[in-house]
Amino acid sequence: SGKARSCVFFQFSLSTVTVPVCDLLRPLSGLNMCMSGSATSCEECLLIHPSCAWCAQEDFGRGRTLTSRCDFSQNLQKRGCDSRFIEDPHSSISVLTNMPLSSKGSGSTQYDVIQISPQNISLSLRPGDQTWFGVQVRQVEDYPVDLYYLMDLSLSMKDDLDTIRNLGTKLALEMGKLTSNFRLGFGSFVDKNMSPFSYTAPKYQENPCSGYKLFPNCVPTFGFRHILSLTDKVDRFNEEVQKQMVSRNRDAPEGGFDAILQAAVCKEEIGWRKEAYHLLVFATDDVPHLALDGRLGGLVQPHDGRCHLNDQNEYSASTKMDYPSLALLGEKLAENNIFLIFAVTKRLYVIYKNFTALIPGTTVEILDQDSKNVIQLIITAYNNIRSKVELSVWDHPEDISLSFTATCQDGKPLPGLRKCADLKIGDTVSFNVSVEARGCPPRGTDQRFTIKPVGFKDRLEVLVDYQCDCGCSRTAQTNSSICSSIGTYNCGTCHCEPGYLGARCECQEGEASSMYLSACREAEGKQICSGRGECSCNQCLCYESEFGKIYGSFCECDDFSCARHKGILCSGHGECHCGECKCHAGYIGDNCNCSTETSSCISDDGKMCSGRGNCVCGRCQCTEPGAFGDTCEKCPTCPDACGTKRECIECRLFNSGRLADNQTCQRLCKDEIITVETLRTEDPSAVLCLYKTDHDCVMKFTYSEHASGQSILTALKEPECGGGPDALMVLLAVVGSILLVGVVLLAVWKLVITIHDRREFSRFQNARSRARYEMVRNLHSRPIYLSISSN
Repeated sequence: SGKARSCVFFQFSLSTVTVPVCDLLRPLSGLNMCMSGSATSCEECLLIHPSCAWCAQEDFGRGRTLTSRCDFSQNLQKRGCDSRFIEDPHSSISVLTNMPLSSKGSGSTQYDVIQISPQNISLSLRPGDQTWFGVQVRQVEDYPVDLYYLMDLSLSMKDDLDTIRNLGTKLALEMGKLTSNFRLGFGSFVDKNMSPFSYTAPKYQENPCSGYKLFPNCVPTFGFRHILSLTDKVDRFNEEVQKQMVSRNRDAPEGGFDAILQAAVCKEEIGWRKEAYHLLVFATDDVPHLALDGRLGGLVQPHDGRCHLNDQNEYSASTKMDYPSLALLGEKLAENNIFLIFAVTKRLYVIYKNFTALIPGTTVEILDQDSKNVIQLIITAYNNIRSKVELSVWDHPEDISLSFTATCQDGKPLPGLRKCADLKIGDTVSFNVSVEARGCPPRGTDQRFTIKPVGFKDRLEVLVDYQCDCGCSRTAQTNSSICSSIGTYNCGTCHCEPGYLGARCECQEGEASSMYLSACREAEGKQICSGRGECSCNQCLCYESEFGKIYGSFCECDDFSCARHKGILCSGHGECHCGECKCHAGYIGDNCNCSTETSSCISDDGKMCSGRGNCVCGRCQCTEPGAFGDTCEKCPTCPDACGTKRECIECRLFNSGRLADNQTCQRLCKDEIITVETLRTEDPSAVLCLYKTDHDCVMKFTYSEHASGQSILTALKEPECGGGPDALMVLLAVVGSILLVGVVLLAVWKLVITIHDRREFSRFQNARSRARYEMVRNLHSRPIYLSISSN
């Protein structure tokens, strides 16, 4: 609001402590960054740090030998500087246009649809001072769609051409479920009609298939042919497709990139509408020619990125210019807000997937050999496109740093990320954009840049004004009496003519005295001017150095003694100030080698380092034992590994599970899945995973990591399902078991009783034998008759 600031305050999220930036700028040694700098003018002071202020008061510090007008604002006031004379500009934001987001894309408001808010802002930036602004983006419902079908008509695509002859009607019917305003166009391509890419002998000019037994008749080779402009009359599409015939080229690669670029830049001929989503479906079964391939045919002129359609709507520069580069292709697609969909056969998926990483707003889908799944492929790709929002920056000024924080549907801020995925149509996401100017351009320079979602026509225009000048400089006085009439009085200080020194230009170079020399020592016992300069008229004149600049009141500072990374001062991401690296926005650390960007740490499932590590300096440091990979996504031994891979098995093999009903299965599940009849588990590095299906069957698979880093899942073709139990058999088995146990118990009881009886009978027999023996013995020893005796 025009008032001078005292300090900038930071509140740390993990505590309630609020720390002023002034305190952060004072190292343990007590060095004040503002006062220790080499600022001899107001403008130089403002460049030291956004918290430094300048006192333009004439009598400030009078009576002192040395004084610094560059200090923190509150320090200047304490030292007697009136707040009216303190120069302390700060960054600000003005919203120029902020129309509300639309909720629907068609109908009466079709031409006034707003998908980004705000639309225009103005930034007033002080170098080194960060400021923030918010951006909201919404994927509105029922938005118009323009779809241009670009088809490879080389000979190998003959069966595909037969399949799409009624594509228009079916596609319009399916797209009608997603938008009420749909238009369809058609174009085709083969390759450059020149050697070595095509057959150029005279007998092949009219019929390149001449002498080819499998298919003896085809049309002459052509580069790109625009056949049908975008129209809502889908019957026209069917009619034009039915007229088409295939052609033939010589080598395997096709000239598809020539065709893509022409379809992108020939806006009027194709009929792209400004107020519609632009989908370009590229259907092929082979790899494309790239830039520099044209040199094989003597084409050394790079592609100029312009439209070259003749009166017959054919690409007229096919044999004059080289194939376009990936960079040019990506630039033109983004410039014209076109989403490119690669519809390619399975063997080419990996190749075109690599292209998508180099061309923003591009997706790849697997096309059947005869294009039978092309409608579902287009619907899937369209849903994938509408399920994500990614911001891009155009005309980014070199001296401005931008960092993004995305807030997606879960409401959690994701620092360093500028995209959101897994959105539904109608969802609104927001982004916080941090802006910092690293320096000052030439005076009077106003710069602009644009922030726009990839593939959207909507954009945010940002006008930048730099706060590099002090207001007091407007009243500078040349040959002022304050400066002994030999200097310019500006913002409270004198800028002397060459050969004169001193606060009021009162000294000439070469004058020296003990009083002046004492003023050139930082402290008693220290070297004069730190040994890196000469003392002249109570001021240090610092030596020049081949390594950089030496500065400071006592020549104690320089811009080359800071920490380096790989030999680069402050890693190239900061500036050296008095022995310390002042990092640019987005970098931290003693040598500014640590990036705060976290987008490279976000795994495919949207989690930071897959939830198994921390993002440090833009790279994941895995904390979960056994986890590895760029985003810690690989971890066969992790407790959740089987659960994570199970979802991919379900959606990829059986089209079931949590991922089956949305468009994230193919994006999240990229591992190779091998199906087998019998699962082997001899590999010690493979983890065996089992889970129970909805039908009480057991699904088994193994998870392992190949030496190349590729994850491999080996799964049974079908879950193992045991037969249901027979109730009668169970009953008979139970009864039989009971009877068997009873019989066994009876047999054991009988055996025990028999053994017992035999033992008792044996005892009885022995006793009876002994009794008989005793009786016989008694008969012999004792007679039966004895004579009567008398006394």
